[in-house]
Amino acid sequence: MTSWTSAAIALLESDANRSADTHLHLFPLPADWGIDLYLKDESVHPTGSLKHRLARSLILYGLVNGRIREDTVLVESSSGSTAVSEAYFARMLGLTFITVVPRSTSQEKIDLIEFYGGRCHFVELASEISTEARRLAAECGGHYLDQFTFAERATDWRGNNNIAVSVFSQLAEERHPIPRWIVVGAGTGGTSATFGRYVRYRRHETQVAVVDPEGSAFYDSWAGTTDAPAGRPSRIEGIGRPRMEPSFVPTVIDEMIRVPDAGSIAAIRLLKERTLHWAGGSTGTNLYGAFQLIARMRAAGETGSVVTLICDGGVRYAGTYYSDEWVAEQGWDLAPHRARLERFLETGDWVE
Repeated sequence: MTSWTSAAIALLESDANRSADTHLHLFPLPADWGIDLYLKDESVHPTGSLKHRLARSLILYGLVNGRIREDTVLVESSSGSTAVSEAYFARMLGLTFITVVPRSTSQEKIDLIEFYGGRCHFVELASEISTEARRLAAECGGHYLDQFTFAERATDWRGNNNIAVSVFSQLAEERHPIPRWIVVGAGTGGTSATFGRYVRYRRHETQVAVVDPEGSAFYDSWAGTTDAPAGRPSRIEGIGRPRMEPSFVPTVIDEMIRVPDAGSIAAIRLLKERTLHWAGGSTGTNLYGAFQLIARMRAAGETGSVVTLICDGGVRYAGTYYSDEWVAEQGWDLAPHRARLERFLETGDWVE
């Protein structure tokens, strides 16, 4: 191992130690339900999202495997939070970072990537980003970080300060320290793989549910739908994919719930009003699924805890998910979903 690699690993470890841990908020549910809902707030990472953990892991994985050196160009296929976080770490290590993004990528996301020193390489279609990133990395002799392949293996599910270890440590003093359900979305599949493997490794009686937005192929793949058609790009940023990605591990998941996009947006608006937490759309997908599972627990007479994630902050989506005009352009009617969520919080029942 070179002195540069040793120093690079030390910098990543210092960032992890400096970042400490993210908060575990308690969502207000009626006390007599006997059920606690926790929100793991990943928006407080230095780059503002759950992907901060993934980016650190992907770069650390490249370093310890000898694929990233002092002069290596880092390449990714991402127009979102993963690229933002990877640009942050690349700048920390003094490395060039290029991400392949669709031409339609919002200027807000491009600005964030460039703020941390990253460069965007544009393609016309979202379906082209992985192929073009692979070609670009080969052309410049760089390293393709490839979040959609390596997310599930770059994170050590047994420990190394992963998100599962953090959640269970923070729950240790709560009245229901072993959650009944953990609810996450899937963009790469790395987070659900980490939780699914960890709860089995620790022999916890915790089940893992993955919530999936409209247009994503993950649900059909998990359900075993024969020749499931590839979906269109997800409108819930950060989760959902038009194909089953290599990093998605369906065998460690206990349940999947398909969530309507309008339901996700109704949920984050309700979250902001009830708790003042301003979150992105994927958090709404998580919350919509968590409410359904809690209603099921109530119907079965169960008590316990449920954990889900605040994946990123809402400021990035002020002009989209929180804009009535933008929502109307998508053809979404939030009213019936908002009524369903309000009814659940009043009665504990989930009515489709």
